[in-house]
Amino acid sequence: MGLASSVTVPYAAYLRVYEPLAAFPESEREHWTRYARRETLPGAQDELRRSLADLLPVPPVPVPVHESGDAFVAVVDGVVCVCPWRTRLRGWLALEELAERLPPPVLDAALPPVVRRQAEADYARWLERNPDARPWIRTATWQVPLRWFVLFSDEERECGKGDAGEGLRVRYRTPMVQARRRVARGLRTLRDAIEEGPLIDGLVEVGKWLEEFHPRSLVELDYGGLVHMVPEAQLAEDRSAADVAEGLAALRAGDGARAAAAHERLTTRWRAVRDRQFAN
Repeated sequence: MGLASSVTVPYAAYLRVYEPLAAFPESEREHWTRYARRETLPGAQDELRRSLADLLPVPPVPVPVHESGDAFVAVVDGVVCVCPWRTRLRGWLALEELAERLPPPVLDAALPPVVRRQAEADYARWLERNPDARPWIRTATWQVPLRWFVLFSDEERECGKGDAGEGLRVRYRTPMVQARRRVARGLRTLRDAIEEGPLIDGLVEVGKWLEEFHPRSLVELDYGGLVHMVPEAQLAEDRSAADVAEGLAALRAGDGARAAAAHERLTTRWRAVRDRQFAN
């Protein structure tokens, strides 16, 4: 999260993993067990507002000084699962991505070099103590990466009102075992049909990330703030996971025309969303 999402907020989508309490070390498990019992829990908008608060100081704070003790909570087949926010780690990762996306003059204006150097030094020290750390949440601004849809089926799509005060919500949820199975099958199909490239590399990277978590976890794709960019009627008709599944099925069947048509629907839909970031 951190600066990369706050510069372009609220137009970001999220890929989250909720792990069962048994996946956490005992000391942390106790914290999350007590946390999940609270009567009221923060939602996505609360997380967003807290990240925005770090932009108010001058210079801004790209990475929180203290790690968040908050998480998203879900109950899966009677099992309590949590998705820790881990805002410090996500802030450092977002800072690395921001440096790759913005021209140096823009980056320096948004975040002075001295602040970036301090954040990088803090991250290096933190990694020495936490070499196996990984985020439970991934963020994509102004789009949903097409490879994320490989993890889900159209039947797992939910479209309706979100939590109190969060308005419309579009999301997919699936068990970890299903997500991993779909990634593996998708990779086999792509490798048989096309040459190695960014699409395959991206799906491999997502698959490796999923392997880091407990097999009884829940995987969630949340359109997040992107719902504010697309009219509700278009959201209701959006079947991106179905289009991805159709494209992969067409490749397995050797039907290049059908695969190309599915890909064209996807790229046209999400290009229209991405192009809005350049609109006045």
